[in-house]
Order: sequence, then C-alpha cells, then structure tokens
Amino acid sequence: MEAARSEITIGLVAAYMVFCVVVGIWAMRRTRNSSDFFVAGRHLGPLVVALAVFSSTLSGFGFVGGPGLVYSSGMSSMWMVIVSSFGYAIGFFLIAKRIRMIAGVRNSLSLPDVIVARYDSQWVGGLTAVTILLGVMGYLATQILAMALVLQSILSATEMFADISLVTCVVWSLGVLIFYSATGGIVASVYTDVVQGSIMALAGLLILLTASNVFDGGLPQAVNTILADDGEAAMPFGTLGVVTALGWAFVFGVGLAGQPHLITKMMMNRNISDNRIIFPVCLIGYVLAALLWFSVGVAMRAAAIDGEILPLTASDAAAPVFLAIFAHPVLAGIVFAALFAAIMSTSDGFLNIGTAALIHDLPKAIRGRSIERELFWARVVTVAITLVAAAFALYSYYGNDRLVALLGAFGWGTFAAALVPVAVFGLNWKRATAPAAIVAIVVSLLINFGIEIFSIQLPFGVSGPYLAIIVSLALFMLVSFMSKQPKLAKDIERILEL
Repeated sequence: MEAARSEITIGLVAAYMVFCVVVGIWAMRRTRNSSDFFVAGRHLGPLVVALAVFSSTLSGFGFVGGPGLVYSSGMSSMWMVIVSSFGYAIGFFLIAKRIRMIAGVRNSLSLPDVIVARYDSQWVGGLTAVTILLGVMGYLATQILAMALVLQSILSATEMFADISLVTCVVWSLGVLIFYSATGGIVASVYTDVVQGSIMALAGLLILLTASNVFDGGLPQAVNTILADDGEAAMPFGTLGVVTALGWAFVFGVGLAGQPHLITKMMMNRNISDNRIIFPVCLIGYVLAALLWFSVGVAMRAAAIDGEILPLTASDAAAPVFLAIFAHPVLAGIVFAALFAAIMSTSDGFLNIGTAALIHDLPKAIRGRSIERELFWARVVTVAITLVAAAFALYSYYGNDRLVALLGAFGWGTFAAALVPVAVFGLNWKRATAPAAIVAIVVSLLINFGIEIFSIQLPFGVSGPYLAIIVSLALFMLVSFMSKQPKLAKDIERILEL
C-alpha cells in the first residue's frame, strides 16, 4: 500500500472533486432565486449550520497555514487557534439570535442588509459591503493559494507531474471551485459541510495520534527537542513574542464574531432555538479539527531539528510533507480530501458574501435598489471575483512572499477591525450610532491597508489588525457618545431589548 501512496491520495482527492461537481449540479436545481443562492432560503437544520460554521473557520488557513506558522515561529500562533473557541461563545451568545430575528423580520439576504436595518443607514450598509469585498480578496486568496500548494505537493510526488507549476495547480483548482460555487451558491457549500465537517473533526483526532507516534516519547519528546534547540520557540508566546501573541489572541478571539462568512451562516437556520444545538456541536467539531494545527507543526519542527526530515524550504509545506512521510496512505488521502473539502466550502462562503456585496448590497446603497436578474449576475460575478482573488494570491506568494497563514490573518483582521464594533457592539447597544459605525469602518480600513500597502513595521511586535481593532472600537464608543442618541425602528428596538 505504501508504494501506491500517491495513487491513493490522488484517487481520494479526485473523488472529492467529482463529489463537488455532483453537489454543484444538485444544488443548482435547488437554487431558484437569490435568497436560495445567498442564505439557502433560511431553512437549514441545526447540524448543517453547526458544521458549516466550524468548518468555515479552519479551512486552508488552519490546515495549511496553522502548521506552517508553528513550524516557523513555535507556539506564537497557538494564540490564534485556542482563543477562537471564546469567539464562538461571543458570536452565539451576543449576536446569533438577534441577527436571525432581524433577517426574518426584514427579509435580509446579507449581513449589510442587517446592518442597514439596525442603523437605518445605507451608508453604513455600503461601507460594510466594501469591507467585505476588500477582506474577501485577502481571505479568498488564502484559500486558493492553500488549495494550489496542496495540489502541487500531491501531484509533484508522481513521475508524470513531478515538475508541475503552482500556476497550473491554481488553474486546475479554480476550474472545480468556479463550477461548484457558481452553480450551487451557498446551498452547495453548506450541504457539503455536513460531510467535510465530520471528516475534518475525525482527521484532527487521527492526525494527533499519528503525530504522537513520530517520536518514541510522543509529542512531549517533540516539544523537548524544540526546547533544546530554541527555548523561546517552545515557550507559550513562541519566537514572535508576547505582544504579537496576545495581539493575535485579541484579534482572533473577539474578531471571530466579526467574520461575515460565519455571521451570515447564523442567518440560515430554521429556528432561533436551534442555536442551543448549533453552538456546542460547532465548538466540539472545531476543537477536534484544530488538533491538526498544533500536532503537525510541532512534529515537523522537531523532526527537522532531529534530522528525521530535511528542513522545509517553505513553512506552508509542513502539513503536506507530514502527510506524505508520516501518515498512513489512506489517512493521508482522507485528510487531503478533507482539506480540499474545507477549502472549497470556505471559498464558496467567501465568494457568496463577496458576490452579495457587489450585486446586492452596493447597488442598494448607491441607488436604493438591487439590480435585476440577481441570480444570473450572482453567478457571473462569482467567476470574476474568483479570478481576481487568484491573481492576488499569486502576486502575494511570488511578489510579496506571504505565508498562507499571514495572508489569512490579514483578511481576518480586516473583517474583525471593521465589523466587530458595528455588528457585535451595535446589535447589543442601542446607543450605537450610524456616524460611529462609519468612522469605525473607515478608520479600520485605512489602518489595516495603510500598514499592509506601505509595509509599516509597528514597534514592539504590534500587528496591524490589533492596532486597527483597538482604534476602531475606541472611536466607535467615543463617536456614539458624542452623537445624538438614535431613534430606532420599533421592531429593531424590541429585538435589541431581548
């Protein structure tokens, strides 16, 4: 079986891609209007929503970028993944019920629709849509880049495709992604989540066991090996230091509740009471799947130090190389297939909210109504956004040398800084005002993109997203207190009082 490792892996990944095409065709028949395309008609069951939410959190960011960051910087990135569990609690306890109620009362198809209803301002809704578009480019680029890197690692292990380029892998991956996303919309995404979420949780547990067997002494021996080589890497804050680690903890803990691809899925369940089931299932699945982040990164860094493997030329190769060397061929194939499943579904989710922002939310903000033939244009724009994000991914990788996890962190930070004040605080504080929301969004975008574009290095290891979210929250509170108290619509006021 070991001799057929590559064939087994390729076969399972190919089977999954065929599955995506079949689901896309099936979902296309169930997608009759823009409501189906964007929010699945708001009739999903709790298990489907739970698996959709948690699997969208990890995807290529967690399966590829996470182990890569542990390999390159030690325990620093664990402050991203651990605190995200608290982010789920913030999201489900503070906004899930209210956002679902507003969506039902106002027939909202997107997060900007909900924001417009809350603030009675098309300006705030339009800026939310712009934020989503900008963040989608960074985060969707993460998914495309992760998918291409994994496909390249699989195919390059065969004699036929030994010299396959990353660009070719991007093209092949996009072919399936575009068909899957453009035909089925969010319906295709959430229903494959049932399968992929289950596989991801199981894979995380099995990979932990596999990583524990790389060394005779298990993961404790691996940690001791890292400690002997570089004590700082094995310490709680890793090589990037306490300020960076705690900044990530804040951005990823609080910021999870501001991720529009997750918030939007909170609008899709049939009954509000389903959140009692959705939250614990979502949290358990996430914890199991996240085991891969830590275990693979630690095992690969220790193996490179110990001489069991050659040092990696690219940190993002940590997970693919681990699966190719240490995992059973069938397990490797299943995990690779699960990884593609996670990336495909998350990519579809980002494409969905980005497309909604461009053809549904921005036209309403600019001219007061959506465009005609929304479903047709949704499919056209889905293709366009995918191609632009792919170009951005290749530029970031070749021209800017960005790791998958850092590219994903930028997209995550863009959403967190702009939308946490507007969504999390705004849906729980009646004193929040439209001018405050506008200021918070604009300033957060200026900080995030200014630091990124001009490559500004902040002192003491402070990250751009951390600075942006702190400033935007402070300004949101300050401007709200300085503004005239808003007069809320009666239905919105009653919802906020619950």
